[in-house]
Amino acid sequence: MRNFKTSKKNRTNYIYYSADGQAIKIKPNEDEATTTIIVTLHSWDDAEFNADKRERYHVPVYMDAYCNENEDVAADRNPYLVDTASDPLESIIQSIEETEHKEKIGRLRAAIGTLKPQQKELIKKVFFEKRTNVSIADEEGVTEAAIRNRLKKIYEKLRKKI
Repeated sequence: MRNFKTSKKNRTNYIYYSADGQAIKIKPNEDEATTTIIVTLHSWDDAEFNADKRERYHVPVYMDAYCNENEDVAADRNPYLVDTASDPLESIIQSIEETEHKEKIGRLRAAIGTLKPQQKELIKKVFFEKRTNVSIADEEGVTEAAIRNRLKKIYEKLRKKI
């Protein structure tokens, strides 16, 4: 297996380009250019070359999957490509929904605070302990219908307060 794109015997000098486009010649064993530096530069080049190669293969394949024959985005095929993070309107809507949710939770807590202790205990058993009406009824020695009626009264009271 080859380590580099250019064989070692053909490596007389290396030309790299800076961000501003200036060509830089590197010759082995000159100006403190060690083999380690050159190996590092080669590994970066190889990584970039391989990434470009993957992109040249994958982009056309995936573009066909997500675009129709007119190269228009086929919205029905790419729901995961929608980036709502950069959409200011979506951010505003999300913040409003979060604010409304917090307000509703606050009102619900206040409304639950007005319940009688027995009603609070029943809410705790149903929602926090995830118990069934039947198991609560067995524990309290009443019918399941009685528990349903109690819950119905609690829900009505909460609905009025919220």
